[in-house]
Amino acid sequence: MSMSDPLGDLLTRIRNAHGARQTKCLAPASRLKTDVLDVLKREGYIRAWRVEELRPGISQIEIELKYSEGEPAIKEISRVSKPGRRVYSKIKELPKFYNGLGIQILSTPRGVMSDTEARAANVGGEVLCRVF
Repeated sequence: MSMSDPLGDLLTRIRNAHGARQTKCLAPASRLKTDVLDVLKREGYIRAWRVEELRPGISQIEIELKYSEGEPAIKEISRVSKPGRRVYSKIKELPKFYNGLGIQILSTPRGVMSDTEARAANVGGEVLCRVF
């Protein structure tokens, strides 16, 4: 059975693993997911991630979650642009999330990046998710 929202599935797996206080979680691999995980790693929300090949053509991602003093580094993670409703934003119209404490991850013509990187590059795009 195919999945209609693979990125939403990844975010839900991370949210559920944090709720269960697990140190790692697994998800099916894709290019968009690895790009989003790169942004989460750069911003300090996860420790690391790596791709494991289960068999030829089938891979999964192992994500090491980050905790500080027993509390998850990710307090809130939610999908903004969904398959039924895509949300695009010009960089000048993109609001700050939690007054600049949280980040928004965007898919831009220059690749997947956080809102601060997109502001520096002066490029807008599709708002994928919000992380705090």
